[in-house]
Amino acid sequence: MGVLNTTPDSFSDGGTLYQGSLLDLDKAMARAREMTSAGANILDIGGESTRPGARPVPPAEEMDRVLPLVERIAAELEVVISVDTSTPQLMREAARLGAGLLNDVRALSREGALEAAAATHLPICLMHMQGEPNTMQVAPHYDDVLSQVSEFLMERVAACEQHGIGRERLLLDPGFGFGKSVAHNMRLLNGLPHLAALGFPVLVGFSRKSMIGKLLGRDVEQRLPASLALAVLAAERGARIIRTHDVAATNDAVAMWVALEESMHE
Repeated sequence: MGVLNTTPDSFSDGGTLYQGSLLDLDKAMARAREMTSAGANILDIGGESTRPGARPVPPAEEMDRVLPLVERIAAELEVVISVDTSTPQLMREAARLGAGLLNDVRALSREGALEAAAATHLPICLMHMQGEPNTMQVAPHYDDVLSQVSEFLMERVAACEQHGIGRERLLLDPGFGFGKSVAHNMRLLNGLPHLAALGFPVLVGFSRKSMIGKLLGRDVEQRLPASLALAVLAAERGARIIRTHDVAATNDAVAMWVALEESMHE
């Protein structure tokens, strides 16, 4: 899953697709083509930054950032379009324009999100986050992070089922870096087999995240090697979708693990 942010303030690539104060659609399409050619099966388009401390974005502004790109990618590229949003109106419009997946960091907890997602008939990724982006990294606490994240995700699965969203439409994301300390993230990574055993495809995102900076002292632009290591470790532990800014390198790293796994069954 390649990350395609249409935000001016995302932590890693914020503003790189902008010309002044406006999103440059041609530049965004070039980036989409580059990632698809490099091996991205899914492009995840986000119009609201969820980095720690990020400000909320009004729904109309978020839709203006995302929908023109969804429409153009749907018309020009053979790739699954994921929309990274918690906004019910955007879910409905993105589905109408050709999106193939909804990716919600708030696990459909906003008012009207469950109903909107159900109406789209699309697959949905439910993510765990403690708090909101502007507060989530202020002293996050868990008694048992693996158990609590698992319980929360299964509660959201139950809420989806109550709204007519079948389990076959659902993916789970433990939300690395979303209201978690480095120790919490490491516990979740070690516990990925437990999450995978819940019976849903698991999506993970480590790409360039602050946990790498805290552990290794690396700035954002120096975090690729560690991001690749984390991607492979996650795949080994049962993750089935890797969300990344660096598609070509991540694709190669995971492909080597896949080749090793396949060689064991020849």
